[in-house]
Amino acid sequence: MKRSCVVWLLLLLVLVGCAGKSEPSWVEDEVSFVADGLTIHGTYRHQRDAAPAPAALLISESGRTDRNGDNAVAGPVGNMRQLAEYLSGHGVASLRYDKVGTGATGLGPYASKPAEVGSAVYTTGARAALGFLAGQPGTDKARLSAYGLGEGATHVMALATDTAAAAPKLHSLALLQPLPGRYLDLITARVQNDVAAAVKQGAKTQQQADDVVAAWTAAVTQVRADGTLPPGQLPDGLSAILNPGNAKAVLEADAIDPIAEAAKVAAGTPVLLSCSDSDGQANCTDMKPLAAALAHTALTLVELKGVNHVLRDDPTDNVANYVKPGPLSPQLTAALDQFVSR
Repeated sequence: MKRSCVVWLLLLLVLVGCAGKSEPSWVEDEVSFVADGLTIHGTYRHQRDAAPAPAALLISESGRTDRNGDNAVAGPVGNMRQLAEYLSGHGVASLRYDKVGTGATGLGPYASKPAEVGSAVYTTGARAALGFLAGQPGTDKARLSAYGLGEGATHVMALATDTAAAAPKLHSLALLQPLPGRYLDLITARVQNDVAAAVKQGAKTQQQADDVVAAWTAAVTQVRADGTLPPGQLPDGLSAILNPGNAKAVLEADAIDPIAEAAKVAAGTPVLLSCSDSDGQANCTDMKPLAAALAHTALTLVELKGVNHVLRDDPTDNVANYVKPGPLSPQLTAALDQFVSR
């Protein structure tokens, strides 16, 4: 009995000793900050009371996509939450947030003027988010990074090229499946490809296809010239993409040339740029000019195979599959394994 008690006491001492040396656990704090009168809500994932460590700002895709990557159209995708969890596994704290018009943030002061929500509002929100993250005691300001998906990557580059004296400096950037060119140019290419496919399948005549392209290009030319649109509806449902209610927002997005912004990123900055042969929005062939514009940085170009736009293995890139449960593509995380330590 005495020997048994001694053994149990020794085990207890070992367990107590291990508990005393355990690492701080990761927590997710609900936080908020203000950007030009708009209160933005987000999740700050970090180790409580830990010494300053690397931290990353996560910026979701365009449209009504919230902090977790859940989208009003596609559904509960959850890829940005997964990215935050991945980063914590590598010792990186993160802030992800509900952009204007999504989640707990909502429209705020823009509720009565939603047409005024454009790219500038999103960038202002991103600047406020980066300032909040940089100000946290657990953030090592020399190891501050930003990760953006799709159009979110455009705002990452805006942060990286911000010359304001008080702007936090980014150590590294992850541009995940970004827009490879101007917004309306990308849509025009998509329209041309879609109608060409319809002609090949016998769903349209060549004249019908030409009429769709002509109507769309005329609308693009006019809205770029004076901010107005031709009267009436655009064919093939294209008014859902460009209409009087969103013309201001579309014009602001279209005014940003990702290639020109990429050229302004500081030389030597670690940059990860991803594309995929299965991503209709960020195909690797289309990404070449953007990669060339980033050649002066410490660029890692990741050409994914069979990965969809929400960063999961799915060669169909079907929007209906975006909500299917699954991990981030191992191809991407393998590249991130190397990148996060740079």
